[in-house]
Amino acid sequence: MAEPAAGAAPVLYPYQRRYLADASRFKAGMWSRQTGKTFTTTLEAVLDVLQAEAEGRVARWTILSVSQARAIDAMEAGVKLHLRAFKAAFQALEMPMEADELAQAVRLPGGSYIRAIASKPSTARGMSDNLILDEFAHHQDNRAVWTALLPVVSKPGLKLRVISTPNGVGDKFHDIMTAPDGVFSRHVVTIHDAVADGLPRDVEQLRRAMGDPEAWAQEFECQFVDAAAAWLPYELIGACESAEAGDPQGYGGGPCFVGMDFAARGDLTVIAVLEEVGDVLWCRELIELRRVSFAEQLAAFDQVMRRYRVVRAALDQTGLGEMPVEEAKRRHGMLRVEGVLFSPARKLDLATALKQRMEDRALRIPPRPELRADLHSVKREAGATGAPRLVAERSEAGHADRFWALALAAAAGQGQRLVIAPFEAAPRHPAWDDDDFTRRAGAWSRY
Repeated sequence: MAEPAAGAAPVLYPYQRRYLADASRFKAGMWSRQTGKTFTTTLEAVLDVLQAEAEGRVARWTILSVSQARAIDAMEAGVKLHLRAFKAAFQALEMPMEADELAQAVRLPGGSYIRAIASKPSTARGMSDNLILDEFAHHQDNRAVWTALLPVVSKPGLKLRVISTPNGVGDKFHDIMTAPDGVFSRHVVTIHDAVADGLPRDVEQLRRAMGDPEAWAQEFECQFVDAAAAWLPYELIGACESAEAGDPQGYGGGPCFVGMDFAARGDLTVIAVLEEVGDVLWCRELIELRRVSFAEQLAAFDQVMRRYRVVRAALDQTGLGEMPVEEAKRRHGMLRVEGVLFSPARKLDLATALKQRMEDRALRIPPRPELRADLHSVKREAGATGAPRLVAERSEAGHADRFWALALAAAAGQGQRLVIAPFEAAPRHPAWDDDDFTRRAGAWSRY
């Protein structure tokens, strides 16, 4: 698009005009970077409110952006730019949304408005306007946002616009763009499509500057490249799933490795138990605890140590994990229990051990949707030095807690192997007299 001079209406390229001419109630756009996604969708909202004002009606639009900074940019470089180009009168203001949040907004003389705010499920739940989901594939927990939105868009007459570049396979934007149901009118604009329609861009220069074929395919050619962001692609996760995994009754008495990710407040505490069968680690149990005390978390760990022939356990010792890990070492021995501090380098080592196991098809996990989503939630980003760094967004389902418990268990399976002789219960520590804790004590031998 060509930005308008002061007082002039915007000049649009054919792909933008095609999008604006589509009056479908549900409309999705998957556009390349640098092709004017936000510019075009905010223009549609401005045209709608101007028409409503001319007809004596009221039209309301809300833009849900990936961040507050993006919301402000959508208003300044989109909505206000267009209104000024049409010489429309408007009032810029801030609208209260929740107790601690304000939406950037413009209100027209007849009562129509357009507002923009950072997206999250609780905000989306209160909507009753036409909606624009800007860069929806990059919204935090976009499935939860979508669930909160459905009652809103079911109201007759309201319009929904979903526009984004891809962000890998498996999120809600991927579902929208690939579903066979035909609910959405879809517009796909690659960088090649935009240039063919007259957008002045040097495609080859951009491709060389990107220097990453997967990132180029995703950001500019609108391909859903799973490996571009996810540490564990869905294809790899699916290849390691087995209906026989995850059942404690399947335990055959072999040596086991345990990973435990401690949590406080909303995240999950997860204990993963992997039994070694030949050269494959089988997940025998995945224990998930939410909002329980550290005493209860340790009690669950003690039960695992009693039920299975645990060779080694790796426990997250970062932050609040310091105290429970030291207690676990006291009860079960420092040779069996290892505390792991989650530095960026150590997290990468743990994740690499898990990924290598899966690539070698040497891990079996249960086929559970929540586990699949959790494993896929860890993303790979470039750090300040260029080295990969792993991140996972916190959502209502947790913070990749199942991923890290499995990674800790897989890492525990590396290195020197030890087995435990029969054990006896040891006295409880005085500080834990209110809990029924036991401790294994016994001789160690190598095999």
